[in-house]
Amino acid sequence: MSERKVLNKYYPPDFDPAKILKLRLPKDRQYVVRLMAPFNMRCRTCGEYIYKGRKFNARKETVQKESYLGLPIFRFYIKCPRCLAEITFKTDPQNTDYAMEHGATRNFQAEKLLEEEEKRMQKEREEEELNNPMKVLENRTKDSKLEMEVLENLQELKELNQHQANVDFEAMLKQHKELEEEQRRKEQEEDEQEMKAMLEQAQNRRLLVDSDSDEEPAKRCPNPTTQTKPTDILQEDPQSKRPRMESWERSVGKLSTKAQLAGLVARRKQKPDPALDKGLETQGTMANTSSLPAAAAAMASLGLLGAYSDSD
Repeated sequence: MSERKVLNKYYPPDFDPAKILKLRLPKDRQYVVRLMAPFNMRCRTCGEYIYKGRKFNARKETVQKESYLGLPIFRFYIKCPRCLAEITFKTDPQNTDYAMEHGATRNFQAEKLLEEEEKRMQKEREEEELNNPMKVLENRTKDSKLEMEVLENLQELKELNQHQANVDFEAMLKQHKELEEEQRRKEQEEDEQEMKAMLEQAQNRRLLVDSDSDEEPAKRCPNPTTQTKPTDILQEDPQSKRPRMESWERSVGKLSTKAQLAGLVARRKQKPDPALDKGLETQGTMANTSSLPAAAAAMASLGLLGAYSDSD
C-alpha cells in the first residue's frame, strides 16, 4: 500500500520501453461516465421534462471525422428516466455549448436560434456581395436609409429631452418643501391653541373649586354677633329640642325598650316623702338660672326609676 503513493519508481538499467506491448483498442470505444444534463430538454417519446443539472450514468465516445481546430468532439448517450428511451447530444466547441442530436428537444432555445439566424443572414449577404457589385450598392443605400431614420429618431428624442429640461425640478421640490413646512406650522398652531384651551378649562375648574371651599367655612362659622343669649334657652319650646335620632336607631331601634314598656305597667301610688318635698322646694328657689327641660328630664328619670322598682 505504501508504493501506491510513490511518484518516482525504479527502472532497471536493462529496461526497454519498446518491448512493452501496446493495446489495440478501437478508436470509437465507449466509456461510462457520470455527468449532469447540460440544458433543459424534453423527451420526444413520453414528453418527460429533464431539467438542467440532473445526473446520469452516460456512455461517452469520440465522434469520428469531426473536430474543431484540432479539438475532438465527444458524444454522450443517456436514457430517459421515465421511458428509458435513448437520448444523445454532443459537444460544440465552436459555440462553447452542447448540441442536441436526437431523442429529445431542447427548451429555452429562442435566443440561440435568433443568433444563429442573424449569423446565417450575415453570411449570405457577404457571399452575395462578393459576386454581385450591384448588390453591394443596394445594400449601401439601404444602410444609409436606416442610418437616416435612426438619426431622425435620435433628434426627436433630443427635442423631447429639451422640453422636459425646461421643467425646473429644483423649484418643484422647493415648493413642495414650503407646502410641507406651512402645513407643519398650521398643525403646531392648532396644537398650541388646543393646549391653551385645555389650560383655561383647568384654571376655571380650580377657581370654581376654590370659591366653593371659601363659601363652606363662611357657612360653618356664622357671625358671632347673631348668636342667641344664654337666657333664650328658657323661652324656647321644649318640643323643638327633641333629641336627634340616629340612622341606625331608625332602622334597628333602641337597644333598651324598658322606657317604652313603662307605660303598660300600672304604677302604685306612694306616699309623699316630706324630705323629698323639701329638697324640691329648695331646688325650685335656686333654679333661676337653670332650664325647664333639665328639670323635666330629672322628673322623668325619677318616674322611670319608680316604675322599674315596681316592676321588680
